[in-house]
Amino acid sequence: MPDEDGRGGVTVMMDGSPQSHVDLADPGNLGFEYIAHFAAVIDTLPVGPLAITHIGGAGLTLARYVNAERPGSPQIVLEPNAELTELVRRELPLPRQHRIRVRPVDGLNGISQLAEASADVVVLDAYANGRVPSELSTVEFLTDVCRVLRPSGTFLLNIADEPNKAYLRHVYAGLVTVFGQVAMIGTHEVLKGKRFGNTVAVASRNPLDLPVLRRQVAKSPFPTGLRDEAQLNRQFAGSVAFTTEDSAQSPPPPPVKGWRVR
Repeated sequence: MPDEDGRGGVTVMMDGSPQSHVDLADPGNLGFEYIAHFAAVIDTLPVGPLAITHIGGAGLTLARYVNAERPGSPQIVLEPNAELTELVRRELPLPRQHRIRVRPVDGLNGISQLAEASADVVVLDAYANGRVPSELSTVEFLTDVCRVLRPSGTFLLNIADEPNKAYLRHVYAGLVTVFGQVAMIGTHEVLKGKRFGNTVAVASRNPLDLPVLRRQVAKSPFPTGLRDEAQLNRQFAGSVAFTTEDSAQSPPPPPVKGWRVR
């Protein structure tokens, strides 16, 4: 349900947790730190429209941002909660002439139905009861995402984890196995393991332009850092990727009062 949040917009709540911040008057007012990190990466990509597939929709915050910053971008949103989509579109209508298409299907099946090399960017931001579904972090699923991406494409993931990063290390191993090139973005306190929080992983088959990414991340309104391949290899040495036979949900979030959005 939408809830006025006192920050120039509304927050979409699901399963008792905040899912999206939407400001109809200013699509660039992104609210949550991890959405700002998604946008920072997208801003480093070549100019012009981008074909983007979103796994998880909620308030369609990032899709609205891309629509505003890159008009004409064809976007597909895989959101199985049709009731939520109907509510969002009624209470928070999309702008005219948008090219955002919401499909009422889950990420696993939705990705399997998409054509090969049909997306410039795939964004994974899907939660059920506050947790990433186990099927969305396996090597098999990541391989299907790679199939959907164009050779130069970028995969972005929002992963919430405990300070010890026990879940994130498995996801990292899968990304390295499938894509090869991986970096991670987060607030300093999350990267340093000081609290539960969101880390944005960036994966590609092509080398990441780390200097450009670092400069863009430095502009973030939140104290933000980037960890490169060498740092991640040291941090997650010996990690094993999830598979369909051996996978898990992300850990449950703390109570809402424990969330520190800013």
